[in-house]
Amino acid sequence: MTLKDIKLEQRGDVIIGRFTAMASPCEVLIETDDVKLAQHLVEQAAKESWRIEAKFSRYQSSNIIHQINHAAGKTIQVDNETARLLDFADTCYQISEGLFDITSGVLRKAWVFDGSDNLPRQSEIDALMPLIGWQKVIWQSPELTLLPDMEIDLGGIGKEYAVDSVLNLLTEKTDNALLVNFGGDLHANKPKSGNRSWVTGMVTGIDSASVQRAETHTIELHRGALATSGDAYRFLQKDGRRYSHVLNPKTGWPVAQAARSVTVAAANCIDAGILSTLALLQGKKAEEFLVAQEVKHWVMR
Repeated sequence: MTLKDIKLEQRGDVIIGRFTAMASPCEVLIETDDVKLAQHLVEQAAKESWRIEAKFSRYQSSNIIHQINHAAGKTIQVDNETARLLDFADTCYQISEGLFDITSGVLRKAWVFDGSDNLPRQSEIDALMPLIGWQKVIWQSPELTLLPDMEIDLGGIGKEYAVDSVLNLLTEKTDNALLVNFGGDLHANKPKSGNRSWVTGMVTGIDSASVQRAETHTIELHRGALATSGDAYRFLQKDGRRYSHVLNPKTGWPVAQAARSVTVAAANCIDAGILSTLALLQGKKAEEFLVAQEVKHWVMR
C-alpha cells in the first residue's frame, strides 16, 4: 500500500479518504470542500497508520516486537512509545485479574478460527500454557524481560491506539471536524458545523454462515469514540456449539458464553476498545461489567 493507493470521495460537505492498514479498511472523514487539504490530511493519516503497523505488528521481522519476541530471555530496553503501550497493557492485565494478557497470543499456534469444526487437542493447548502469563514477565520501564520462547502481541490494542494517534495528529493540523474510522473502530474530534452529528452504522446479529441475519443500527456521534469487539467472522463450531475466538489465557480455551459482539462508547478509542474486549472476556457477565463501568454500550448475543 502506497500513497498512490489513497482514494478520495466527495460526499456532500465531507471528503472521505480511504486506504488500508492493519488488515482493515481505513477511512478519514473531513468536513471540507478543500480537496488539497483533504489529500494532505489523509496522506498524513496513512503514514501514521503504516508507521504504527510497521512498529508494533508481530508479522514484521525487524521491529521492536520482533526484537522482544526473539530475545531468548535477554532484557530489552524499549522506547517511550512502546513503554506507554506496555504500561497500558499491564494496567489492563491488573484490572481484568489476568483475563487480558498480551502474552496469550501464542495460543494462535493451537487455535485457527476459520469457521470449521477443527478444535485443537488438549495436549496442543497444554504445551503452550507455560508460555502464557504476564506475571512471569519482568517489566520495569523501560526494560522488559521475557522468559525464553514467550511472546507479546499488542494486536488487542494496536488498531484503537492508531485511531487515536491519527486523530490527535490531524487535530494538530486543522480545526475542521474529523472522524477517523478503522474497521469500525472510530473517533471524532467534534460535531460538524451546525452541531450536526456524525452518523455511523453498527452491524449486529451477523455471522459468516448466515449473512442474511445482519441488522444495522444507526448511531449518532458528536465527539468521542466507538469500538466493537466480537466473533462475527472468527469462530469454530462443533456438535452444535460455537467457540468464540476470545480466549481465556488462564485455560487456553474460548470464553464460555461470550457475547457475539460488544460496542462501547468512550472518550477515546483505546479505552472503548479495551472495555469492549474486557466485556467479552467476562462471558455471561458482560452487561454487568459494562454497567459497572458506567459507559454507553451495546451487547449482542
